[in-house]
Amino acid sequence: MSLLEAIGEPSDLRELDDDQVVALAEEIRRFLVANVARTGGHLGPNLGVVELTLGIHRVFESPRDSIVFDTGHQSYVHKLVTGRQDFSTLRQEGGIAGYPDRSESVHDIVESSHASSSLSWADGISRARVLSGEPDRYVVAVVGDGALTGGMAWEALNNIAADKDRRLVIVVNDNGRSYAPTIGGLANQLAGLRQMTLDKVRTSPAYEETLDKVKHRLQSGGSVGKFAYKSLHAAKKGIKDWWAPQGLFEDLGIKYIGPIDGHNQASVDEALQQARAYEGPVLVHALTEKGRGYAPARANEADQFHAVGVIDPMTGEPVETPSKQSWTSVFGEEIADIADERPDIVGITGAMLIPVGLKKMAERHPERVIDVGIAEQHALTSAAGLAYGGLHPVVAIYATFLNRAYDQLLMDVALHKAGVTVVLDRAGVTGPDGPSHHGMWDLSLLQSVPGIHIAAPRDADTLREELREAVAVDDAPTVVRFSKGSVGAPLEALERLADGVDVLARRGTPKPEQREGRDERDVLIVAVGSMAEMALDVSARLEDQGISSTVVDPRWVLPVPRSIVSLAARHRIVVCLEDGVKAGGVGARIRQEMRAAGVDTALNEVGLPVEFLAHGTRSQVLARVGVTAQQVAHDTVAQVLGTKVPFARPLEGQDLPTGQLPQL
Repeated sequence: MSLLEAIGEPSDLRELDDDQVVALAEEIRRFLVANVARTGGHLGPNLGVVELTLGIHRVFESPRDSIVFDTGHQSYVHKLVTGRQDFSTLRQEGGIAGYPDRSESVHDIVESSHASSSLSWADGISRARVLSGEPDRYVVAVVGDGALTGGMAWEALNNIAADKDRRLVIVVNDNGRSYAPTIGGLANQLAGLRQMTLDKVRTSPAYEETLDKVKHRLQSGGSVGKFAYKSLHAAKKGIKDWWAPQGLFEDLGIKYIGPIDGHNQASVDEALQQARAYEGPVLVHALTEKGRGYAPARANEADQFHAVGVIDPMTGEPVETPSKQSWTSVFGEEIADIADERPDIVGITGAMLIPVGLKKMAERHPERVIDVGIAEQHALTSAAGLAYGGLHPVVAIYATFLNRAYDQLLMDVALHKAGVTVVLDRAGVTGPDGPSHHGMWDLSLLQSVPGIHIAAPRDADTLREELREAVAVDDAPTVVRFSKGSVGAPLEALERLADGVDVLARRGTPKPEQREGRDERDVLIVAVGSMAEMALDVSARLEDQGISSTVVDPRWVLPVPRSIVSLAARHRIVVCLEDGVKAGGVGARIRQEMRAAGVDTALNEVGLPVEFLAHGTRSQVLARVGVTAQQVAHDTVAQVLGTKVPFARPLEGQDLPTGQLPQL
């Protein structure tokens, strides 16, 4: 049996001697490379936290002590030592999640993979321990230096530092990167820190007791004593800041240990034991390497294998090279070209220059691409300021992260009618990263923002076209959203209507019962963005059943084009296909506009339920919630026949629908 196979729970780690722990760390790295190479996943971050994770589980007692991982993509080692060593279906439907998951283990706490929140969780949990009469239970938060660029982390630090009576340990995993190298004042400060040899003394209870006694004696000695205390305290602080400038944290009132070598198991264990013995808020600063021990990852300057697909474990090269262009690369090329033409275009990214496609623009115009760190709220308000200054900012973020900046988009951008374009990558169902990464909330959230314009391109050509239309708007926020992965084949329009709506298909012959002289069909299918391909499939299936349809792509789903409302009046039922939540989504907004115009055609919203959807491929997740061409066509046929609500409007001379409404 290997060392790893003998680890069934964290307490087993404490039975190993020092040499065995070092050997285990190397075995874990080999395991990660071999297994993640087969499934894909976050490889580089996990290779970098092996010793830290082992040390945390050796020094603290999970689940009695709570361990919180910021973002959680670096929790694979944690999973391995808490009884989850079957990585054969990692991030696949039915397999273990790529992030902590409470349904998998009592050792998992925070499932959200949005960065910079771990310290707030730790603050709340540690307060709860004290208020519940369990002050001896520790809370350990593992946070990256990249996550410390998020304002939420500093809000939490402000509160943690004000309360000295909580057993809270913050482990800063400092690899100089989030996705890419960490930038900004914080990164510069961390880079300047050096080892402090007095940490072991400074974190001992006796040291603190001695300082308190000296402070009390001097301060009770009148003005001379108080002056002496202030002088000695200032001298002590000056020496500390010269020897180890950790003042960034200690000035807040949080004890600082480090920086330590995060890959030296003895140093890691010793630092964590010191932190545990202190019995108050402590920050352990560990220097680590992303991709540690795997040469292909270390050689990858872009992201050091932050996340990989299926790769050759020997070379790190992808097993399959994508044959199609990605949505992100189409955007990246077009925004760079637009920036060449317009000197007022400024790109903004939140620590994800490459993933959101701004790298090419940054290469051509480095002075006009701004990385704000993991700070989406700041990004949006800063964009409002840039717009006020006469520029047109393009904020490129993942759709799921827009949730964090809703208030700023509403109150700073929209209220001030700022010409800001927000580009949402990974919109809709994203697949293997699970609930916190699906970009399924934006269409619903954005409906309530006054004056906003939302575009949903269906292919590469419409993405280029709609992006240019978006940056031409200078008196309101615009949003362009697109999916994860490869762009499909071009979907040519039969016709573009006067207000920009594209008609993609007209299928079937109107029935004699339908009004003569009008192009009236049974079903109007409104396809939002990447759902256009499914809409055309549904239309073909309906034609096979003798049901006529029109398929349209609104291109701009908000404001609702007037032609959509007019077309709705000329069809028996409207079906809106979207890859966001149905509640308050595009379909709901179209229905409101129809009612306001006096159009009583039934409308069926087809989209995602208001649920947190587990990981799987995009097609698996959509099938799980009934969003497939087969299911939509089946339901639509029933609605046209009058056996399923909402009922299609009956043909002239036809009896009312025969379906039975549920008894309330």
